[in-house]
Amino acid sequence: METITNTIYAEIRSAFQNKIRLLAVLIDPDKVDFENIESLIAKINQSPATHIFIGGSLVFSVLIEKMISKIKTFTQLPIVLFPGHPSQIADNADGILFLSLLSGRNSDYLIEHHVQAAPVLKKSNLEVIPTAYLLIESGGITAVEEVSKTKPILRKHIEKAVATAQAGELMGNKLIYLEAGSGALYSVPTEMIEAVSKAVEIPVIVGGGIRTKEGIESAYSGGATMVVIGTAFENDSEFFNQILND
Repeated sequence: METITNTIYAEIRSAFQNKIRLLAVLIDPDKVDFENIESLIAKINQSPATHIFIGGSLVFSVLIEKMISKIKTFTQLPIVLFPGHPSQIADNADGILFLSLLSGRNSDYLIEHHVQAAPVLKKSNLEVIPTAYLLIESGGITAVEEVSKTKPILRKHIEKAVATAQAGELMGNKLIYLEAGSGALYSVPTEMIEAVSKAVEIPVIVGGGIRTKEGIESAYSGGATMVVIGTAFENDSEFFNQILND
Protein backbone atom coordinates (compact mmCIF):
# COMPACT_ATOMS: atom_id res chain seq x y z
CA MET A 1 0.00 0.00 0.00
CA GLU A 2 1.29 3.45 -0.93
CA THR A 3 1.69 6.22 1.61
CA ILE A 4 -1.62 8.07 1.93
CA THR A 5 -1.44 11.86 1.93
CA ASN A 6 -4.21 13.59 3.86
CA THR A 7 -4.53 16.44 1.40
CA ILE A 8 -8.33 16.52 1.09
CA TYR A 9 -8.99 17.08 4.77
CA ALA A 10 -6.04 19.45 5.04
CA GLU A 11 -7.60 21.61 2.33
CA ILE A 12 -11.03 21.51 3.97
CA ARG A 13 -9.48 22.37 7.33
CA SER A 14 -7.56 25.25 5.74
CA ALA A 15 -10.75 26.54 4.12
CA PHE A 16 -12.48 26.35 7.51
CA GLN A 17 -9.71 28.33 9.20
CA ASN A 18 -9.53 30.93 6.44
CA LYS A 19 -13.29 31.18 5.84
CA ILE A 20 -13.02 29.97 2.25
CA ARG A 21 -16.22 28.62 0.76
CA LEU A 22 -16.14 25.10 -0.70
CA LEU A 23 -18.80 23.46 -2.84
CA ALA A 24 -19.27 19.79 -3.71
CA VAL A 25 -21.44 18.30 -6.43
CA LEU A 26 -22.91 14.94 -5.42
CA ILE A 27 -23.22 12.41 -8.24
CA ASP A 28 -25.45 9.38 -7.70
CA PRO A 29 -24.16 6.59 -10.00
CA ASP A 30 -27.66 5.20 -10.47
CA LYS A 31 -28.94 8.53 -11.79
CA VAL A 32 -26.21 9.34 -14.30
CA ASP A 33 -26.11 8.40 -17.96
CA PHE A 34 -22.64 6.91 -18.35
CA GLU A 35 -22.47 8.01 -21.97
CA ASN A 36 -23.01 11.66 -21.01
CA ILE A 37 -20.38 11.87 -18.27
CA GLU A 38 -18.01 14.02 -20.33
CA SER A 39 -20.58 16.78 -20.84
CA LEU A 40 -21.73 16.49 -17.23
CA ILE A 41 -18.20 16.91 -15.88
CA ALA A 42 -17.58 19.79 -18.28
CA LYS A 43 -20.46 21.64 -16.62
CA ILE A 44 -19.09 20.84 -13.17
CA ASN A 45 -15.67 22.15 -14.24
CA GLN A 46 -17.31 25.41 -15.29
CA SER A 47 -19.14 25.70 -11.96
CA PRO A 48 -17.84 26.91 -8.58
CA ALA A 49 -17.44 23.26 -7.49
CA THR A 50 -14.28 22.39 -5.56
CA HIS A 51 -15.06 18.69 -4.97
CA ILE A 52 -17.05 15.85 -6.48
CA PHE A 53 -18.85 13.43 -4.15
CA ILE A 54 -19.87 10.00 -5.44
CA GLY A 55 -22.56 7.85 -3.82
CA GLY A 56 -25.99 7.82 -2.28
CA SER A 57 -28.36 5.89 -0.06
CA LEU A 58 -29.69 3.62 -2.79
CA VAL A 59 -26.81 2.77 -5.12
CA PHE A 60 -27.14 -0.49 -7.01
CA SER A 61 -24.57 0.34 -9.66
CA VAL A 62 -21.59 -1.98 -10.04
CA LEU A 63 -19.87 0.56 -12.24
CA ILE A 64 -18.66 3.00 -9.56
CA GLU A 65 -14.96 2.34 -10.21
CA LYS A 66 -15.47 2.51 -13.98
CA MET A 67 -17.41 5.76 -13.56
CA ILE A 68 -14.69 7.31 -11.39
CA SER A 69 -12.01 6.32 -13.91
CA LYS A 70 -13.94 8.05 -16.66
CA ILE A 71 -14.62 11.14 -14.54
CA LYS A 72 -10.92 11.45 -13.77
CA THR A 73 -10.11 11.76 -17.46
CA PHE A 74 -12.14 14.98 -17.58
CA THR A 75 -11.41 16.75 -14.28
CA GLN A 76 -8.72 17.45 -11.69
CA LEU A 77 -11.25 17.97 -8.89
CA PRO A 78 -10.84 15.60 -5.92
CA ILE A 79 -13.33 12.73 -5.96
CA VAL A 80 -14.66 11.74 -2.55
CA LEU A 81 -16.86 8.72 -1.83
CA PHE A 82 -20.10 9.45 0.01
CA PRO A 83 -21.13 5.85 0.71
CA GLY A 84 -24.41 4.50 1.96
CA HIS A 85 -22.99 0.98 2.26
CA PRO A 86 -19.54 -0.71 2.36
CA SER A 87 -20.21 -2.13 -1.12
CA GLN A 88 -19.82 1.40 -2.50
CA ILE A 89 -16.10 1.59 -1.71
CA ALA A 90 -13.97 2.24 -4.80
CA ASP A 91 -10.20 2.34 -4.45
CA ASN A 92 -9.67 4.69 -7.38
CA ALA A 93 -11.42 7.59 -5.65
CA ASP A 94 -9.26 10.11 -3.79
CA GLY A 95 -10.95 9.88 -0.43
CA ILE A 96 -13.98 8.68 1.49
CA LEU A 97 -16.24 10.23 4.11
CA PHE A 98 -16.29 7.55 6.83
CA LEU A 99 -19.84 8.35 7.91
CA SER A 100 -21.33 7.62 11.33
CA LEU A 101 -25.06 8.32 11.41
CA LEU A 102 -25.07 9.79 14.92
CA SER A 103 -28.59 11.20 14.68
CA GLY A 104 -30.02 7.67 14.56
CA ARG A 105 -29.71 4.60 16.75
CA ASN A 106 -29.39 1.90 14.11
CA SER A 107 -26.23 0.02 15.06
CA ASP A 108 -25.49 -0.84 11.41
CA TYR A 109 -24.93 2.84 10.65
CA LEU A 110 -23.20 3.56 13.96
CA ILE A 111 -20.57 0.79 13.78
CA GLU A 112 -21.49 -2.43 11.89
CA HIS A 113 -20.94 -1.07 8.38
CA HIS A 114 -17.69 0.47 9.60
CA VAL A 115 -16.50 -2.93 10.83
CA GLN A 116 -17.24 -4.40 7.40
CA ALA A 117 -15.49 -1.54 5.62
CA ALA A 118 -12.40 -1.23 7.84
CA PRO A 119 -10.35 -4.16 6.42
CA VAL A 120 -11.01 -2.93 2.88
CA LEU A 121 -10.10 0.66 3.71
CA LYS A 122 -6.90 -0.34 5.52
CA LYS A 123 -5.70 -2.01 2.32
CA SER A 124 -6.75 0.88 0.09
CA ASN A 125 -5.07 4.14 -0.86
CA LEU A 126 -8.13 6.18 0.04
CA GLU A 127 -7.87 9.13 2.39
CA VAL A 128 -10.35 8.22 5.13
CA ILE A 129 -12.11 11.18 6.75
CA PRO A 130 -14.17 10.34 9.88
CA THR A 131 -17.44 12.25 9.58
CA ALA A 132 -20.31 12.69 12.03
CA TYR A 133 -23.46 12.46 9.93
CA LEU A 134 -26.63 14.12 11.25
CA LEU A 135 -29.92 13.66 9.43
CA ILE A 136 -32.22 16.65 9.90
CA GLU A 137 -36.00 16.72 9.40
CA SER A 138 -36.81 18.04 5.94
CA GLY A 139 -40.57 17.82 5.47
CA GLY A 140 -40.79 14.27 4.15
CA ILE A 141 -39.27 10.79 4.33
CA THR A 142 -35.93 10.91 2.54
CA ALA A 143 -33.91 8.03 1.12
CA VAL A 144 -31.52 8.21 4.09
CA GLU A 145 -34.38 7.82 6.57
CA GLU A 146 -35.98 5.01 4.60
CA VAL A 147 -32.78 3.02 4.13
CA SER A 148 -31.28 3.59 7.58
CA LYS A 149 -34.61 3.10 9.40
CA THR A 150 -33.77 6.05 11.64
CA LYS A 151 -35.64 9.23 12.47
CA PRO A 152 -34.10 12.62 11.76
CA ILE A 153 -33.46 15.31 14.34
CA LEU A 154 -36.44 17.67 14.28
CA ARG A 155 -35.82 21.10 12.78
CA LYS A 156 -36.87 22.77 16.03
CA HIS A 157 -34.51 20.66 18.16
CA ILE A 158 -31.46 22.83 17.66
CA GLU A 159 -29.99 22.02 21.06
CA LYS A 160 -30.14 18.29 20.27
CA ALA A 161 -28.38 18.87 16.96
CA VAL A 162 -25.69 20.90 18.75
CA ALA A 163 -25.15 18.24 21.43
CA THR A 164 -25.00 15.48 18.79
CA ALA A 165 -22.46 17.42 16.75
CA GLN A 166 -20.37 18.07 19.86
CA ALA A 167 -20.47 14.36 20.69
CA GLY A 168 -19.27 13.61 17.18
CA GLU A 169 -16.39 16.03 17.57
CA LEU A 170 -15.39 14.61 20.95
CA MET A 171 -15.45 11.10 19.47
CA GLY A 172 -12.74 12.20 17.05
CA ASN A 173 -14.69 12.94 13.91
CA LYS A 174 -13.04 15.51 11.65
CA LEU A 175 -16.19 16.81 9.97
CA ILE A 176 -19.82 17.44 10.89
CA TYR A 177 -22.26 16.77 8.05
CA LEU A 178 -25.75 18.26 8.47
CA GLU A 179 -27.98 16.47 5.96
CA ALA A 180 -31.58 17.20 5.03
CA GLY A 181 -31.54 14.25 2.62
CA SER A 182 -31.84 13.69 -1.10
CA GLY A 183 -34.94 15.37 -2.49
CA ALA A 184 -35.63 17.15 0.80
CA LEU A 185 -38.53 19.60 0.80
CA TYR A 186 -36.68 21.90 3.20
CA SER A 187 -32.98 22.45 3.70
CA VAL A 188 -31.26 22.48 7.10
CA PRO A 189 -32.39 25.62 8.98
CA THR A 190 -29.83 28.41 8.99
CA GLU A 191 -30.32 28.80 12.74
CA MET A 192 -29.27 25.19 13.24
CA ILE A 193 -26.24 25.52 10.97
CA GLU A 194 -25.17 28.62 12.88
CA ALA A 195 -25.65 27.02 16.31
CA VAL A 196 -23.71 23.89 15.36
CA SER A 197 -20.92 25.84 13.63
CA LYS A 198 -20.41 27.96 16.74
CA ALA A 199 -20.45 24.92 19.04
CA VAL A 200 -17.73 22.87 17.35
CA GLU A 201 -14.18 23.55 16.20
CA ILE A 202 -14.23 21.42 13.07
CA PRO A 203 -15.64 22.14 9.58
CA VAL A 204 -19.36 21.79 8.95
CA ILE A 205 -20.76 20.42 5.68
CA VAL A 206 -24.40 21.09 4.74
CA GLY A 207 -26.43 19.29 2.09
CA GLY A 208 -29.96 18.41 1.06
CA GLY A 209 -32.82 20.56 -0.18
CA ILE A 210 -30.61 23.41 -1.42
CA ARG A 211 -31.97 24.50 -4.80
CA THR A 212 -31.25 28.22 -5.08
CA LYS A 213 -28.43 30.74 -4.86
CA GLU A 214 -30.12 32.10 -1.73
CA GLY A 215 -30.10 28.63 -0.21
CA ILE A 216 -26.38 28.26 -0.84
CA GLU A 217 -25.66 31.70 0.60
CA SER A 218 -27.82 30.95 3.64
CA ALA A 219 -25.81 27.81 4.44
CA TYR A 220 -22.52 29.69 4.11
CA SER A 221 -23.78 32.60 6.20
CA GLY A 222 -24.71 30.10 8.91
CA GLY A 223 -21.13 28.91 9.07
CA ALA A 224 -20.92 26.00 6.63
CA THR A 225 -17.45 25.47 5.17
CA MET A 226 -18.81 23.25 2.39
CA VAL A 227 -22.21 23.11 0.70
CA VAL A 228 -23.27 19.99 -1.22
CA ILE A 229 -25.55 20.20 -4.26
CA GLY A 230 -27.11 16.96 -5.48
CA THR A 231 -30.72 16.80 -6.62
CA ALA A 232 -30.76 20.35 -8.01
CA PHE A 233 -27.88 19.49 -10.34
CA GLU A 234 -29.31 16.03 -11.13
CA ASN A 235 -32.56 17.63 -12.26
CA ASP A 236 -30.93 20.49 -14.15
CA SER A 237 -27.34 20.31 -15.34
CA GLU A 238 -27.58 24.06 -16.10
CA PHE A 239 -28.24 24.76 -12.40
CA PHE A 240 -24.97 26.60 -11.76
CA ASN A 241 -25.23 28.69 -14.93
CA GLN A 242 -28.67 29.82 -13.85
CA ILE A 243 -27.78 30.76 -10.28
CA LEU A 244 -24.58 32.52 -11.37
CA ASN A 245 -26.58 34.63 -13.83
CA ASP A 246 -29.33 35.52 -11.33
